Amino acid sequence: MENRKITRLGREVSVVGLGCWQLGADWGAVDENDALAVLHAAADAGVTFFDTADVYGDGRSERLVGRFRAERGDVFVATKMGRRVEQVPENYVRANFREWNDRSRRNLGVETLDLVQLHCPPSPVYSSDAVYDALDEMVSEGRIKAYGVSVETVSEALTALARPQVASVQIILNCLRLKPLERVLPAAAEAGAGIIARVPLASGLLSGRYTASTTFAADDHRNFNRHGEAFDVGETFSGVPYDVGLAAVERLRGLVPEAQTLAQFALRWIIDQPGVSTVIPGARNAEQATANTAAAALPPLSPEALAGVRETYDELIRPLVHDRW
Repeated sequence: MENRKITRLGREVSVVGLGCWQLGADWGAVDENDALAVLHAAADAGVTFFDTADVYGDGRSERLVGRFRAERGDVFVATKMGRRVEQVPENYVRANFREWNDRSRRNLGVETLDLVQLHCPPSPVYSSDAVYDALDEMVSEGRIKAYGVSVETVSEALTALARPQVASVQIILNCLRLKPLERVLPAAAEAGAGIIARVPLASGLLSGRYTASTTFAADDHRNFNRHGEAFDVGETFSGVPYDVGLAAVERLRGLVPEAQTLAQFALRWIIDQPGVSTVIPGARNAEQATANTAAAALPPLSPEALAGVRETYDELIRPLVHDRW
């Protein structure tokens, strides 16, 4: 497993991490034993970076990651805070930060959290001096080792990166979402901040397993959030209409080298982008977790494959998403 250093974090992370949203059962039911098997399989394959949040399963994901960490030992856990309240800037204040922090520390069973990220708050939050003062205070008190942000838009990422203590930016980056390549990745590299690429398989579209007749459970966000009913629509299928995403996937299949899956190709594409620190695919079982990590050992994609991804994006996807996020 390749590891890449995040300067502002002061440590290396595995280039393939594990996203733990699905372990909260927000993508449909996941048995606890299956969830722990996913976590251990990822670690066995060299994953050292695990990303969760306090709202995933109302804390279930954090608690499972905490159990795993107690069993496994030293792994790096990034969590997120801020989505437990109405999404208005007035709720992103010191007292709430400390309350959320206390809860996450209990869930994860630690005194000091490795990395806490603001969880896609309202845009004005990224510009608030009081927000960063409160986060700096939490670092100085030993509540957290470092903080970062998770963002929806390029402009939010650039605003956050101007703050010298922001250690990382988590942003949607995949074969159907190329805009961060233009300014965000170069800005993060210059600042020494990490880039955590989330939604790398576009909510499973880029696994190549879905068709026009695929159905999703009622409690799966790929069913209930297709039009942004519960949260930003960009989080579900990267904001791409399902039928357009399927058409793009068919184009991308022709670029995949022999002996690779489309999912591994999509993950390798992200790994090959300069400035990416880690990519955090999710997994519902141990086999998926192991297969995802294999992308780290693949050779870089060919110039022809990279060009093919760009052409697919420009022709099918760009008009629908590029200016939105």
